Amino acid sequence: MAEAPNAPLVEVRDLKMHFPIHTGVFRRHTGDVKAVDGVSFDILEGETLGLVGESGCGKSTCGRAILRLYELTSGSVTIGGSDIATLDEEALRMARPAMQMVFQDPQASLNPRMPVNDIIGEGLLAQSDDENRWSKRSVREERIGDYLEAVGLRRDYARRYPHEFSGGQRQRIGIARSLVLDPEFIVCDEPVSALDVSIQSQILNLLLDLREEFDLTYLFIAHNLSVVQYISDRV
Repeated sequence: MAEAPNAPLVEVRDLKMHFPIHTGVFRRHTGDVKAVDGVSFDILEGETLGLVGESGCGKSTCGRAILRLYELTSGSVTIGGSDIATLDEEALRMARPAMQMVFQDPQASLNPRMPVNDIIGEGLLAQSDDENRWSKRSVREERIGDYLEAVGLRRDYARRYPHEFSGGQRQRIGIARSLVLDPEFIVCDEPVSALDVSIQSQILNLLLDLREEFDLTYLFIAHNLSVVQYISDRV
């Protein structure tokens, strides 16, 4: 008997993200930039869905809107049975650990004034409670070290600053930051496009290994078709 397919973890329905255009001294609303205009798709639990398009077509905006880094113009986004678009501020904060993002440029996405320990630990502090005890530095540092090792970095790198690392290492730090809250779903926004070709395959293989190890589901945004073909289950 054939195995039943996994249920959708992410359901996006008629997602729209319009940015208003204001002109003149009185900043009158004269139109909208329709960055995302009626997108619908499902992502099954445990799969990697490739989202492909040319530069400027709205791929990254779509990924950010799904995680509600932007307030949606309209549409619905259901992740794990919860409609993200309708959650209030506190409910959204509680839902954040389950959905994370790996950004395109590892240099721009890491605060140069913060050591790796604090960069990865920001999310732990924001989600700390009496049960997980992440507000306690020793507990936090132990968990950060575990996830640095999971992405192929040494534990003692936690005290270094982003400028001390190569591009590939910085992206590994970004991946560790997204993993540390134990998410189910990760949006990978062109995670290898800013890296040297020699490093890209290492990061792609790391993402595949982590998907198996941590039971992750990916939305993989890219414009490089060979990268998409390598990592995606569906496009």
